[in-house]
Amino acid sequence: MSAESIRPLTLAVCQFAPRKRDLGANIARLGRLCAQATLAEPCPQVVQFPETALSGYFVEGGVRDLAVTTGTLANDLDDAYLLACAEQRRLPVTVDVIVGFYERWRDTLYNSVAYITIGQPDGPPVVRHVHRKNYLPTYGLFDEERFVERGSSLRAFETAWGRAAMLICEDAWHSLSGTIAALDDAQVVFVVSAAPARGTYPREDGVAGPASAARWERLMRDIADEHGVFTSYANLVGTEGGKRFFGNSMIVGPSGDVRARAPEWEEHLLIATLDLDDLVRARSDSPLLADLRVALPHVLEQLRVVRTREPSVLQYDGAEPAAADLVLDASAFHTGEFSVPTGAAPEADDNNAQSAQQPAVRPDISPAVPDTVSVTRVTLREHGGPPPLTIDPAMTEQWLTGFLREEFARRGYRKAVIGLSGGIDSAVSTYLAVRAFGADNVMAVRLPYRSSSSESLDHAQLVVDALGLASHTIDISAAVDGYFSAQPDADATRRGNVMSRIRMIALFDLSAKHRALPIGTGNKTERLFGYYTWHGDDSPPVNPLGDLYKTQVQQLARHLGVPDVIIDKPPTADLIKGQTDEGDLGISYAKADELLHWLLHGWSADALIARGFRSADVRLVCQKLDNTHWKRRGPSVALLSNTAIGESYLRPVDY
Repeated sequence: MSAESIRPLTLAVCQFAPRKRDLGANIARLGRLCAQATLAEPCPQVVQFPETALSGYFVEGGVRDLAVTTGTLANDLDDAYLLACAEQRRLPVTVDVIVGFYERWRDTLYNSVAYITIGQPDGPPVVRHVHRKNYLPTYGLFDEERFVERGSSLRAFETAWGRAAMLICEDAWHSLSGTIAALDDAQVVFVVSAAPARGTYPREDGVAGPASAARWERLMRDIADEHGVFTSYANLVGTEGGKRFFGNSMIVGPSGDVRARAPEWEEHLLIATLDLDDLVRARSDSPLLADLRVALPHVLEQLRVVRTREPSVLQYDGAEPAAADLVLDASAFHTGEFSVPTGAAPEADDNNAQSAQQPAVRPDISPAVPDTVSVTRVTLREHGGPPPLTIDPAMTEQWLTGFLREEFARRGYRKAVIGLSGGIDSAVSTYLAVRAFGADNVMAVRLPYRSSSSESLDHAQLVVDALGLASHTIDISAAVDGYFSAQPDADATRRGNVMSRIRMIALFDLSAKHRALPIGTGNKTERLFGYYTWHGDDSPPVNPLGDLYKTQVQQLARHLGVPDVIIDKPPTADLIKGQTDEGDLGISYAKADELLHWLLHGWSADALIARGFRSADVRLVCQKLDNTHWKRRGPSVALLSNTAIGESYLRPVDY
């Protein structure tokens, strides 16, 4: 008996962080990574890179600057690969490469992925297929359809090892895409994405990583399992404009089993050898694709009916039999000739005298049941709400420290400067900065005014001592009083705003002196309420806490080891003696965070009140949220042309 056949296919999935807009550096890096992958044993037949690997994803209006033709990409990638092999002093091997890029085709721009064979010893590179993204997201943080056109085709194609199909990011979120690829005989569906991490709450599957990673794993497993295909998923890593890509690239078998998974956040080369004969076994065990092929003519007809809105005709075979009829002998149903009144027994015949003596109603022989049963009640407030406010603090720490490192590196900084007030937000930002850069590269500065609480200074010193920081204190009293000597009628609000802006002057001056980038400390609750000084404490260019509610900052603080006395004290801006944040806001942070969380996930004020939230709290939060939108935007500029900055001329902050 011959051994069971094996059809090996070795894939290399490379998640990496491209240099934003630097096509030359990225194509050289892709060539070197291909060369690295082909050193593996066995040598991969396919090397897969993520969506927009050539340029970075969030480039907005820069797409037309960065789009290239597929032929240009193929030639440049082949040259870069050959050069990398030459630097390694070895002959290149022929390899297929999948790479996402912004494409220029027929004078139109697309988000595309190409399948290219490079390293051929006796010829130029060969483009096997190009897929142009069909579904362009225009929601949340995405505005893709503004900058590129939609593709309108999805086909599988032949390769040296078998038949493949490619999807780009949101294409995979529509189940029909995987179905079309499988019906076109794809054996492996390659999915490339630039998926930003979202969701700091713990995952239901208990795996570490952002919540959005769990959704992607589900998608890959569902496509594979439903259609009996392999799926290979490549995602970006790195940070673009505050959006951090999580990686977690993976290869999934045709039964929905994860064969290999790359780590989150970091660059990684994932190499796995598959057996294409697994397709036969999976489709034999679960022939869903075969069932679909048989039913396809009917499915297509139903799609036609749905698309044309053809009226439906209700068809059925008459009334159901009465309940008592269901206990009759089953043979009567085959003749359809019985008619027995409810509760009556069949008439006796000469051959079945005993049957006439049977009672019309069978005695109740069911077991006794209690008068009451246990009850589970789920209220509207508990059901169908937003994700939990609880965070996974270890994963959040890793997320934010990586964000800080990448943002600083992009701007060419290695040191940070932070205004350390003695409150929880500045303490958490300082702890994160030390975890990211080390204590020697973090300058925490106390900036007291003469009326500042001595407790604030003491608590700031606790952080300095705990982290081993050098102590820096600059008294801003003289600067503030010097200004107000000409403004003696200034009230507490004006004085507080000037103090905040003077502190920012000091931090940015120290930034220039020490080449240390200022780090912001404002949390999401304060930003949504507008509870900060415009161009004061919101000014630092990098802020790790801006998308964490106050109560989430408190969770992170306990994980990081911030002293309890700082976490547990009433939050205060410390501008006026006895002032507290919650006193100013008129609501506790716990209540405010919950309401803001629901509102930002799409529930209206009336919907929240209907779910049991206190009407006065809802109205207060909505009013503060609606009245402060202007503080979260740049200045309003009169739009006079079709090239207005921020409206038509769009380039991301890190472009």
